[in-house]
Amino acid sequence: MEANSENIKKYALIGYPLGHSMSPIIHKELLKISSVKGEYNLAEVRTEDLEISFNEKLKKLNGFNITIPHKINIIPYLDELAPKAKLFGAVNTVDIKENKAIGYNTDCDGFLRSLEAENIKLEGNVLICGSGGVSRMFAFESALAGAEVTLAVRDSSLKAANDIKRELQEKLLKDCNIIFLSEAKGNYDLIINGTPVGMYPNVDACPLREEVIKSSKAVFDAIYNPIETKFIKYAREGGLKYINGLPMLVWQAAVAEEIWNDVKFSKSDINQVIEITKKELEKHE
Repeated sequence: MEANSENIKKYALIGYPLGHSMSPIIHKELLKISSVKGEYNLAEVRTEDLEISFNEKLKKLNGFNITIPHKINIIPYLDELAPKAKLFGAVNTVDIKENKAIGYNTDCDGFLRSLEAENIKLEGNVLICGSGGVSRMFAFESALAGAEVTLAVRDSSLKAANDIKRELQEKLLKDCNIIFLSEAKGNYDLIINGTPVGMYPNVDACPLREEVIKSSKAVFDAIYNPIETKFIKYAREGGLKYINGLPMLVWQAAVAEEIWNDVKFSKSDINQVIEITKKELEKHE
């Protein structure tokens, strides 16, 4: 797993457990498009092994991505944080150059670029379902874009939603509304699902009532398995602009590659990788 002198760059995704990840397929295609000689592997690392793994293996790579449960835990071992990583207090990409490890958050770039690619504006009244890590990022980016943010959560997630509200006030001097998912009504410019509701195998579940979704202008679902959740199905039937989580997954990987290798990807490059990843996902349904 170490970087070597044969000009083959070494990258990995760390997390625990990793299960079936699309990251190696996505990065393999991105490396091919950018003509970079590189390998991308999965590395399961338990929380208690993170420090030793970082010092003995990860620092010898050219870069790596991070997923649950290490996005926050990795920070003490890094030399520097990019502005968004510092703002969110979470890292999903590490670049290693001259033995210096710099942490980035490209999840936000993945979100913003996937909206931009589909010409969906992050503005007006934005309803965000959920209060986990990804919903927190959606709330921050929506507030930064000047949108009026409403968090819709279950009763058990009320504390986490209030934590996000407090952070928005303290870090960005912005506010947000908090409601229960069951109370959601009215017209929204954008509804974002940051919950796992509707994810495989619970494909018949939906975080919001059909009429709430269909009365909005656009929707974004962080879920990409299945490709069409019930949430997305209602949006499609309502003639809304919609996007699932797959473009975000590919774009955040592309931004990591841009950081690692100083390359650029076009919209058509990304669409090509999205299609390849989609076919791979369909094999596992």
